[in-house]
Amino acid sequence: MFGSKRLKKIKNQSDIIFNSRFLKNLTMLERSEFLQYCHRRQYKEDEYIYYQGDPGTGMYFVEEGKVELVIEPEPGTETETQSFMINAPESFGALSIGYELRRISSAKCLTDCTLMGFFKPDFETLKKRHPTIAVKFMETLAMIAMKQLEIVTNELKQVSSPERAFSLQFETYLPEEE
Repeated sequence: MFGSKRLKKIKNQSDIIFNSRFLKNLTMLERSEFLQYCHRRQYKEDEYIYYQGDPGTGMYFVEEGKVELVIEPEPGTETETQSFMINAPESFGALSIGYELRRISSAKCLTDCTLMGFFKPDFETLKKRHPTIAVKFMETLAMIAMKQLEIVTNELKQVSSPERAFSLQFETYLPEEE
């Protein structure tokens, strides 16, 4: 049927706009505007989007398909490979927009996938054209980063000590003594 692909594309984007947990603090209009800065990418089953250790350059929204995030253990450790499955309309890789981080996992397509990519240059453009949306975006990133810090700190306290967990937090921003 003529236009059925276009209708499916619009429906998939609508699912991201209405159901994405990452975009929930944006209004519907802001979500629509945000998605205008995203780039549609097609990936085949078993294709990698990025690899663990790569520089983080952007985030992705799953429009269609299934993506597996795979965390390989460090060589010589006894931990096992862990993986997490991401489905539409979820997103992954968001912290790479606001922070200079390397990927902590590889992202592999379990099926043929259509993803919406949002990259650092897109964020720079968004900041200039729609600063309110950019601020809300960064607030979401900060909230995610703080939640992750809280979880990691609590786990570190259990395997180390509260004092060690606390001191590591402050080592990251206190000036080094020469």
